[in-house]
Amino acid sequence: QVQLVESGGGSVQAGGSLRLSCAASRSGDSSYCLGWFRQVPGKEREGVAAIDGDGRTSYADSVKGRFTISQDNAKNTLYLQMNSLKPEDTAMYYCAAERVGCYTVPPASLFSYWGQGTQVTVSS
Repeated sequence: QVQLVESGGGSVQAGGSLRLSCAASRSGDSSYCLGWFRQVPGKEREGVAAIDGDGRTSYADSVKGRFTISQDNAKNTLYLQMNSLKPEDTAMYYCAAERVGCYTVPPASLFSYWGQGTQVTVSS
């Protein structure tokens, strides 16, 4: 069982930055892929970024060069640093965990463990 709790969402103007955090209780198990996803009403949940137990990362094309996923294993915390934010980044952001490969951002349907979500709103 993995418990995930996100924090750090909020409202920001276009061009600004936010850092999301996800406290992940997985007892140091490095076999999990940890990912960030986002969803807007009426659309499917889309993958944003993922990181595996060895620190290898993958990103959606829409966020490459602007977002950075990282993890602090000592704190069991996952991060998403979001820079140069755009209005189209507005969404509910979720962290997720699953024992799957992370070479590309896996589809949301493969993940069993989810946080409650944190809202990110980017105004123009």
